[in-house]
Amino acid sequence: MLQTKPDIRRRRRVQVAASLAVSLVLACLANVVLGQFALPISQLFAILTDGGHQDVLAASVVWDIRLPRIVLGCIVGAALGVAGTLMQAVFANPLAEPSVIGVTAGAGVGAATAIVFAIDWLGAFTVPAAAFVTALAVTAFIYRLARHRGTVAVVNLILTGIAVNAVCGAIISFLVYLAPTANREQIIFWQMGSLNGAQWKHVWVVLPIVVLGVIVALRLGERLDVLALGERAAAHTGINVANLRVCAILVSAILTAAAVSFAGLIGFVGLIVPHLLRTVLGPQNHALLPTSALAGALLISLSDLAARTTIPFADLPIGIFTALVGGPTFFVLLRRMMRKGVHA
Repeated sequence: MLQTKPDIRRRRRVQVAASLAVSLVLACLANVVLGQFALPISQLFAILTDGGHQDVLAASVVWDIRLPRIVLGCIVGAALGVAGTLMQAVFANPLAEPSVIGVTAGAGVGAATAIVFAIDWLGAFTVPAAAFVTALAVTAFIYRLARHRGTVAVVNLILTGIAVNAVCGAIISFLVYLAPTANREQIIFWQMGSLNGAQWKHVWVVLPIVVLGVIVALRLGERLDVLALGERAAAHTGINVANLRVCAILVSAILTAAAVSFAGLIGFVGLIVPHLLRTVLGPQNHALLPTSALAGALLISLSDLAARTTIPFADLPIGIFTALVGGPTFFVLLRRMMRKGVHA
């Protein structure tokens, strides 16, 4: 029996999702057993099943250091992947990412401010909380500036975001200049992104925010597919385009802010993951959103593995490896799009 195109696309989505899920499990397993303290697979299963009563040190490494880091990395990657998909759907542009609306720049301002002035109101949560609040505040500020006569044009939002991002960059540079040497190094390292020092208490803070954000994003998927046909077509189907755009931007901002608050600024995940999946699965957002979550988690897991194992006894920033993977990959995809445009 011949398969129809919808059946073929559905089968491809299932295959891609299954492949990403299996790869993510293998990447997480590699993150548990590899590192400065290597663990045999047999010992790992014993630790996971009996709680590590026979080897307290190995159990502490697994349960207190590696597992919270792995789980937090998966959460961060999923959040960035979904946030990037939402941004590309809202702007109808495969080059869009959450930084366009000032989330990452705003988070950087908050984190740098808390570090430079040694603000310690919330203890270990002060820097993440400051990054989260300022990320959302800058996003709201950009949206308010881009609003004209009750509506927000996409071009106005992008241009306003560019201007505010530049100002935020200048503020961060000024704070780095003011900071003592130790604080300056902390700011720079935070801006490069890292999961070093991840704890279960961080996971429990970020997890409900990201889970709720992903659920809302999935519910927006089909309406974003209609929006891709044009604002007028979407309005004729009963969709409030303005409200949909605001909701998608808000969800993307919250997901990105929650991710970067604890992991620092990790680039290219929200840009390259949905862009790459779109070339494989097509433009349907209801299919891209869940697979982007899996692919984002996989990319962060593999990048964190490389960050921990590339140089012995060193924990490199994750942002180095996401840029090393994302930059060349994006360039290849861009060249492919340009060739298609020339031959079209």
